Amino acid sequence: MTEVRRATVDDAAELVRLRGLMLASIAGAEPPPGPWQDAAGETLRDRLSDPDEPMAAFVVEAPEAPGSLAACAVGTIERRLGGPANPSGRVGYVFNVCTDPAHRRRGYSRACVTALLDWYRRRGVRTVDLRSSEPAQPLYRSLGFQPTRDPAMRLTLPAEARD
Repeated sequence: MTEVRRATVDDAAELVRLRGLMLASIAGAEPPPGPWQDAAGETLRDRLSDPDEPMAAFVVEAPEAPGSLAACAVGTIERRLGGPANPSGRVGYVFNVCTDPAHRRRGYSRACVTALLDWYRRRGVRTVDLRSSEPAQPLYRSLGFQPTRDPAMRLTLPAEARD
């Protein structure tokens, strides 16, 4: 059986490494090192230090390399206005699901996402969203995720000069 645990601040560097691998699988090339890694690590250290924080990450350690991670899934809880299908307005968002290529096809991502879904259930979250690459869709469908009718859209605002 795969052992999954909740990530701690000590896992921040490995979570950032796995994020780079996940971004590479989307873009086709690993992102270059840069300030994004420091910012992501700082966010993880800050948010994973508080067990009541509405962000959690679940990980599987690499069996042959203590301190290294084989897989992860990260999620947040957002509180929106409630509606008929979700009166509390609590919405989970799954992101940064990644398995190191050396550890794929062992069920590690499934185990991490399942642990994250259990975390959402314990917190009363009834609606969980994610974006998926096409190869990962069978995994998410098998866990009960369904395509939505509303297309996603994004606006990227320009960075403002800071004083």
